Amino acid sequence: MLHIQESVLEINFKALQQNFEFIKSKTKTGTKVLAVVKAFGYGSDAVEVAKFLQDELQVDYFAVAYIREGAYLRAAGITTPILVLHPQIVNLKHAIAYNLEPSLYNDRIFSAFAKEAAIQGKKEYPVHLKFNTGLNRLGFFHTDTDYILQKLKTLSQIKVTSIFSHMVASEAANEKEFTQNQIATFKEICTSFEKALNYKPILHMTNTSGVFNYPEAHFDMIRTGIGLYGFGNDPKFDKKLQPVASLKSVISQIHRIEKGESVGYNRAFVAKKNTTTATIPIGHADGISRQFGNGVGSVVINGKLAPIIGNVCMDMIMVNVTKIKCNEGDEVIIFGEGQSAEELAAKINTISYELLTAVSQRIKRVFLR
Repeated sequence: MLHIQESVLEINFKALQQNFEFIKSKTKTGTKVLAVVKAFGYGSDAVEVAKFLQDELQVDYFAVAYIREGAYLRAAGITTPILVLHPQIVNLKHAIAYNLEPSLYNDRIFSAFAKEAAIQGKKEYPVHLKFNTGLNRLGFFHTDTDYILQKLKTLSQIKVTSIFSHMVASEAANEKEFTQNQIATFKEICTSFEKALNYKPILHMTNTSGVFNYPEAHFDMIRTGIGLYGFGNDPKFDKKLQPVASLKSVISQIHRIEKGESVGYNRAFVAKKNTTTATIPIGHADGISRQFGNGVGSVVINGKLAPIIGNVCMDMIMVNVTKIKCNEGDEVIIFGEGQSAEELAAKINTISYELLTAVSQRIKRVFLR
C-alpha cells in the first residue's frame, strides 16, 4: 500500500484487467471489444489506460469523443484503431493526419470528410456510420439508408468500416420494449447495407449495460466505457466489477473549534459544541463539487465517515473528525475503499460518471500495476 502524502488518484490496473476479462466473458468467442477512453479515460489517464489495454489485453478498438483526444493517444504511441465519436469539421484534416476513424452522423459531416479525404488523395479511408435509433443525439435516420448507399457508390476515397448505434436505456428493465425496438431498427438498417455492399462492415450497438442485458445485440463488437472503470449500472453487475480509480488525500491540519466558532467561507458552519475539524488539500477546482458541502458529502478517515462541513473551497475541504482518532498526515479517502464513487455521487443526486470525469488534471495520477 502506498503512503499517501498529497492528493492523488490511484489507478489500479489489476482491477482494469479483471473488469475487461469479466466483460469479455459475457460475449461469444470472436466478438471484438471496443474500449471507450474518452474524457481522459473517464477521468483516470487515457494514455496509460490505453497502453495497458493495447499492450497487455490486446483490445480491438478504442473510442474517443473528439479528434484532439485521438491525436493525443497517437502521439503517445497508441497504434490500435481509434473511432472518433463526435468529430468536428474544423479538425477533419487532423483526423487523417493521425489515422483516426471518424463517425459520420449526418450529411454535413459525411460530405465534409469525403471532400477532405479526396483532397488528401485517400482511397478507402475507414469511416463509421452512426445511426440514430432513439437516442436523438447524433446519427442518420433509418430513412437515410438509400441516400447514403447511393452516395457511397460515387466515392472511392472512403470505406465503411462499421455501422453502429447507441442504446438509450439498456440498464432500465421497464424500457425493455423500447430497447428491443431499437435493436430491430438497427438490424433492418444493417440488412440494407449488407445487401448493397460487397463486404460486411463491423456492426456494434451495445454500451456496458447492453453487454450485460442484451446479448442478442452484441453483433460483431461490443463497446464498453464505464464498465471498464468498475461500474455496471446495476448492483448485480457492480459486484463483479472493481472500481479502477481511488481518490485519496491527507490531513493537512487539525483544528479544535470551540462552541460558537465558525468554519470556512461565509461562516457556513457554526459549531454548536466543541468540535474537531480536519483540513484536506482538495476542493472544487479538483472536482469536489460545492454541493458536497455543509454535511452532504463525506470522506473516509481510518475507516470512518467524516462529513464535510461548511462550504467546499477551491483547494480545500474541512471535515468533522470529532469522533475519529486521527492525526495530521493521515490518509483520507474521498472515493475508493469504504465509499465508492457511485455512493458519493448519489449524495448529490448525480452519477459516478460525473464524479470520475470531474477529477482535475492537477491531481497526481499514481498507477498500481
